[in-house]
Amino acid sequence: MPRVHLVTTGGTIASRVDPQTGAAVPAVRAEELVAGVPALGRVAEIAVTELCLESSWNLGPDRIAEVARAARALQADPEVTGVVVTHGTDTLEETAFGLDLLLDGDTPVVLTGAMRDASTAGADGPRNLVSAAQVAVAPAARGLGVLVAMNDEIHAARWVMKTHTTALGTFASPGAGPVGAVDGEGVRVFARPARTPRLPLASPEPRVYLVKMASGMDDLLLRALLDARARGVVIEGSGAGNVCGSWEGAIAALVQAGIPVVLSSRCPGGRVTPTYGAPGGGRRLEGLGVIAAGALSGPKARLGLMFALGAGLDAAGLRAYFDRFAG
Repeated sequence: MPRVHLVTTGGTIASRVDPQTGAAVPAVRAEELVAGVPALGRVAEIAVTELCLESSWNLGPDRIAEVARAARALQADPEVTGVVVTHGTDTLEETAFGLDLLLDGDTPVVLTGAMRDASTAGADGPRNLVSAAQVAVAPAARGLGVLVAMNDEIHAARWVMKTHTTALGTFASPGAGPVGAVDGEGVRVFARPARTPRLPLASPEPRVYLVKMASGMDDLLLRALLDARARGVVIEGSGAGNVCGSWEGAIAALVQAGIPVVLSSRCPGGRVTPTYGAPGGGRRLEGLGVIAAGALSGPKARLGLMFALGAGLDAAGLRAYFDRFAG
């Protein structure tokens, strides 16, 4: 049989309700998780590594780099057909994208999780885990980059995002759509998007911050980041990439201080385009030296900047790198 190596990190898929508090907490160890889904054995031979047992909102970029190192070693093992990573859904899209930045092998790496904990009737974790294993061993999944398999859909890490707080069908890829599906006949892949531009696997620069623009905000946060000598700033602007006009001075000061400023959009679909020339408009920001993040969300652009800085890219290298997300 093909061999799937399961790397577990916790999350709802590994949670159950604590009877004393009534709150769901990560409690299901890796071996127990596999033992609870006997259908996995009909898909592949399963090996497991328990990396941690945490809620995903407590997993940061350093942990993403740790998962990437583990996945890279497994991709290099000729006996491993595919890798499945179980993860909490809150930040699953960030870990998936971070891995996509750092992994370049063809062996499938598939993330999955659950919206309902193991104590809840109709828990979706077992089904998602089996689907992820099916994707991991599917020849059509090779070379697609890091994937997310949830609710019988397959999404590319570059585009996927969590869109609903509790719904089973929470994961979507706005503007792109899923790249495949899992059904009774198996795995179907019907789109092969361009691979995410890769970065060397280096430790991320931690002092990179995300600021979200909202109507009428002043530049307090940007000035604080300038004073604190942040290493990088990502701004999630409005529309095609615009911010409050009063921010221009602080943005210019950040760029002049050698602190890269990357601009994304708070819209779930579409990409940043330097269109508008009014104060705070994208064309003016481009003139100040702001780097456009293409269609990347703010959290994903932040990860890209963190790992790019960690890899030692200078200002020109950062601009050239993010230019590759323009398509």
